[in-house]
Amino acid sequence: MIKVNNKKAISNLSRRSFGANKARNYIAVLAIVLTTILFTSLFTLGMGTVESLQQATMRQAGGDGHAVLKYMTKEQFDAVKDNSRIKEIAFDMALCDSVENPELLKRHAEFWYNDEVGLKLSYIKPEVGRAPQTENEIMVDSQTLQLLGVPQQLGAKVSLQLNIRGEMVTREFTLCGWWTSDPAFNVGQIFASRAYVEAHSEELQCSYYKDLSMTGAINAYVMFPNSLNLQAKLDQLMAESGFSPIETDPNYLDSNINWAYLSTNFGMDAGTILGLGCGLLLIIFTGYLIIYNIFQISIVRDIRFYGLLKTIGTTAAQIRSMIRRQALILSAIGIPIGLFLGFFSGKALVPLLMNNSSYAGSAISVSPHPAIFMGSALFALGTVLISTLKPGKMAGKVSPIEAVRYTECDQPKQKHKKSTNGAKMGRMALSNLGRNKKRTVLVVISLSLSLILLNTVVTLSGSIDMDKFLSKFTDTDFLIAHADYFNNDFNGVENETSEQMIEAIKSLEGFEEGGRLYGGRENLFFAKDPNNRQTFNRDESGNFYGAVFGLEQLPMQRLELIDGEIDMEKLLSGNYILEGVHLDDNGRVIPETAKYKVGDRVNLYNWRATNPADAENRDYTEHKYTVLGHVAIKTYTNSDRSSWDYTFYLPASVYQTIVDTPAVMSYVFNVKDNNEPAVEAFLKQYTTEIEPMMNYDSKGTTMAAFSGMRNTVLMVGGALGGIIGIIGILNFINAVLTSIVARKKEFAMLQSIGMTRKQLKKMLCCEGLYYAGFSALCSLVFGWLGSLIIVQAICSQMWFLTYHLVLWPLLAAVPMLLVLGIAVPLVVYRATDHQSIVERLREAE
Repeated sequence: MIKVNNKKAISNLSRRSFGANKARNYIAVLAIVLTTILFTSLFTLGMGTVESLQQATMRQAGGDGHAVLKYMTKEQFDAVKDNSRIKEIAFDMALCDSVENPELLKRHAEFWYNDEVGLKLSYIKPEVGRAPQTENEIMVDSQTLQLLGVPQQLGAKVSLQLNIRGEMVTREFTLCGWWTSDPAFNVGQIFASRAYVEAHSEELQCSYYKDLSMTGAINAYVMFPNSLNLQAKLDQLMAESGFSPIETDPNYLDSNINWAYLSTNFGMDAGTILGLGCGLLLIIFTGYLIIYNIFQISIVRDIRFYGLLKTIGTTAAQIRSMIRRQALILSAIGIPIGLFLGFFSGKALVPLLMNNSSYAGSAISVSPHPAIFMGSALFALGTVLISTLKPGKMAGKVSPIEAVRYTECDQPKQKHKKSTNGAKMGRMALSNLGRNKKRTVLVVISLSLSLILLNTVVTLSGSIDMDKFLSKFTDTDFLIAHADYFNNDFNGVENETSEQMIEAIKSLEGFEEGGRLYGGRENLFFAKDPNNRQTFNRDESGNFYGAVFGLEQLPMQRLELIDGEIDMEKLLSGNYILEGVHLDDNGRVIPETAKYKVGDRVNLYNWRATNPADAENRDYTEHKYTVLGHVAIKTYTNSDRSSWDYTFYLPASVYQTIVDTPAVMSYVFNVKDNNEPAVEAFLKQYTTEIEPMMNYDSKGTTMAAFSGMRNTVLMVGGALGGIIGIIGILNFINAVLTSIVARKKEFAMLQSIGMTRKQLKKMLCCEGLYYAGFSALCSLVFGWLGSLIIVQAICSQMWFLTYHLVLWPLLAAVPMLLVLGIAVPLVVYRATDHQSIVERLREAE
């Protein structure tokens, strides 16, 4: 065979053919732009949200170290710091147990020394001034300075009241630098110098594992070479340094990987992977459908042109090359536009997502990462090239004779239909759709996809379970307590809930019921547990630190029973007790937190005054109980917001008899629904002006967070669904337009034998209605399946979701589909019906 160098000719043919298909090109470019926007928006939204969440979470976690070794002594730190597995290690030392300045009641502050690495990993860099160098220099965040009443002025004097192992010490410092407070980290931060550590080395000896004192405790944040498989790296580091992660071992050292690294705390089972995979395939398939349809319909319309090319010797490979060239030209125009618009669309959605989450107010970070554009471009280009394969193959295979005879049918032979009462427009329309089943199916699926996605989004939003969400954070309408309680620093009588405030609340209009919760570290208990070999968190007698709470009737009624029973008669006898157990995010009991079985005997101890008038003389008193049942510990409602290994609940009247000074930890109450806004306004005013040391939490604030989460799902999902919906409508318009243009001869012949324009329009409307009807049916079937596969998988992974099947969005969309099915054919026909019957017959020949 003689090889002919005809690449230039093929290029010219491709270019001129491209220029002759202006209508096709506009639609194709728009389709590629929309498809690229879809991919880029998703990549930007995904990466931007992960980046913002991770940075905000890192700030909440205290830094971006891969792992942290906690509460270390200087000797333990020295045993770790030179390990070859470590890339960087931070030396962060707590300089007191707490900062006790009264101005910091509602936003407490921490006092630390961080070395250079520690400051870097904690995102601490003074915006004004410098890091402290001398013994009396400190740098402080801006909000803490404001609360302390210290001007943002270098050299300003700062007085700190420090709790050092229970002793109050007041020290004076000089301000050497400050930075703007990070809203993601709602704790004040004060940093001293290395010189301060050396000057107070005797008091800064770590004794955490003996007395739980934070003073002198070192937290070593560790950076490994990368963030892959962090837990395994941490375990190896611990073993090589001579430490154990097992609490009962004598060489135990507390540690954990940084939960801010999302890859370390997001597990996926097969169902979740399948669900997310189906979602991604759905999006890719959406882009594929419209681009495939555009080229397939374009080739059907130009089939005679490709047949003529075959007569002059053009090969199938050359025709496929022509179509591929055109696709690449269209991609070169559409993909950059889509990347630009998609990035800014995704970037606009990230703040909406973040501001309606628990990270509202955090810095939003959406970097124009090359991976966003490369990934989106590759997905879009791949979709275009895959979409042109079959149309190109079809154009390459057609022969000149087939091209002339091509009638847009799937099957070579048509069955003759007999009718005794003439042709019906509905039957003709149905037959017309059956002539090209592949195109009909693709248009129907394309129209259905947006509805399926819309239904999936609404189902996901509707699955956000308010009861689950509220039950984690609230048991009643309102909870009041001392500000220290909300900062996890409730001790007892010194910061108990104000009786004056409780009485004021009881007198409010709409008040229904309320109840006190008693507790406090002043009334610390110890549990005797011979089954536990743990060597720390014990008192001098070898018993374990624990907490006992006394509950009045309302909070007792709100306890969530896990097993056993809550028999008030037995509990009030003083012989029975309820053990608290921790639940995971999905409400399942964490087994190791239940230390006893129902029916087991429990021995508890506390220090009690032998004479009420002589509080200094105290005896180690034993209390014996039988476990009556297990109840859920809820951090935000029925505990002191600290984590205890042993937690128990008693009726308030029994609790008051076994402690010297019962302290009201919190007070919960309910009001009539229509009075909630007024009561919330009262509490806000009261805790600001009358008793500013008091604070409150409410169901209303939690519901606001809930509504924000639901709105976020609807906004983000609705935006993506809208893009897919536009693609589907474009596909439908393109299919109807091309069908009408390609069937000019057919319509002219029908009109020449007596079909009126009214009948022709009726037939086209029937075709559109069939498209709409089939799309509605397809949406219902696949929307139901998609809901089961995708949404149910997501709901199983998120504690605040409860799956509910929702189909009303699909049913509500049916009238819109019917209107679309009638309107599009009529508008397109009117726009293309400019020639007479004779002109159309001549043009077809």
